[in-house]
Amino acid sequence: MKRVLIITYYWPPAGGPGVQRWLKFVKYLPDFGIDPIVFIPENPHYPIQDNSLLDEVPNGAVIHRKPIFEPYRFAEILSPKKTKRISSGIIRTKNQSTLEKAMLWVRGNFFIPDARKYWIKPSVSYLSEFIEKEDIKTVITTGPPHSVHLIGQQLRLKHQVKWIADFRDPWTSIGYHKKLRLTKSSQKKHRALERSVLNGADVLITTSNTTRKEFQALTDRPIELITNGFDSDYAGGADMDDKFTISHIGSLLTGRNPKNLWKVLSEMARENEIFRAELQLEFIGVVSEDVMDSLYKYELAPYIRLKGYVSHAQALRRQQRAQILLLVEIDSEETKGIIPGKLFEYMAARRPILAVGPKDWEAGTIILETNTGQVFSYKDHSRLKNVLLEWFAAYRQGKLKVVSKDIEKYSRKALTQQLAEYL
Repeated sequence: MKRVLIITYYWPPAGGPGVQRWLKFVKYLPDFGIDPIVFIPENPHYPIQDNSLLDEVPNGAVIHRKPIFEPYRFAEILSPKKTKRISSGIIRTKNQSTLEKAMLWVRGNFFIPDARKYWIKPSVSYLSEFIEKEDIKTVITTGPPHSVHLIGQQLRLKHQVKWIADFRDPWTSIGYHKKLRLTKSSQKKHRALERSVLNGADVLITTSNTTRKEFQALTDRPIELITNGFDSDYAGGADMDDKFTISHIGSLLTGRNPKNLWKVLSEMARENEIFRAELQLEFIGVVSEDVMDSLYKYELAPYIRLKGYVSHAQALRRQQRAQILLLVEIDSEETKGIIPGKLFEYMAARRPILAVGPKDWEAGTIILETNTGQVFSYKDHSRLKNVLLEWFAAYRQGKLKVVSKDIEKYSRKALTQQLAEYL
């Protein structure tokens, strides 16, 4: 079997979507003649943990670890809550304290490309010896954190290896990058590092076509598109919620605030006594202050159920039981290429997806192509209300469902086969 070295920061017990992609690739690569060797930090600072994911690590998986120094541990002494929020990518745009502003400035300008940069040097030293000893020919890095790519870059320069850089998210064009209070000098450093990685790797992988096009303007290296996916054999038929439950799974961060949806739901609750009795809004994960403020403004507090973070297994069960699954993205040009990893698990849950996002949103295109739900802009009102009325009527008759098409190409195993062909 061909052996490949995979360098990733996120690995169980890390929670959240970042860990899922390569955990599943490692699970299925042996089926296609690839023997994965995983390199991870020994003592990482994971803002979210999900111990249930440890059970999904394949038996016999070869995993190497190297300690990492992370300044977030010192920042926690000043403010544990703010540190956890910033390290998770949750950055408030209003009501920032002086401490929060200072922490963002330090994070953006002192730790370039990110606060995991101190793992680069010890990892290169350790892996250089390992590559020579084990005769490794292919190295894969996955970011963010994008400092992981700098490990691959240095290994590529020192050894005769093929380097594949996988971008789960963009680098300098991602939404939170502009919120880091970067100086002009720091912005230039980020762009220079980004270009050096894009032009130094042998192959680039992106999770969206939008990011692929963005990178094509910066490099002539081959760029492959491999989206995220789902790993489920669920075929429908779970015990559905008795209520007309609209569920959002995952963090609902600042800016992901579909006020048009809250307004429509508020109108429907006032106008229809039955709807008012049946409506339930379920939020699983972190919900930002601005979203909660809007929900209260539109008098939706009686219908809210805040569940907080749950394990991945529990999240999958909630997706299958909900009447409607809510998918929201920030309304901006920069976010039209964002395809949330949960989209594919939503599709596998076989429940109608109600998506609100920017114009020409790539995730919206996938939803329409697979017939898994409806997509709305932040300005939609009457069409959104009509669809919700139709779905509520179908729910009352026990007929609310979707008949999806062509979703199997997004299964983790099919995507792993695509990756194996590139390898």
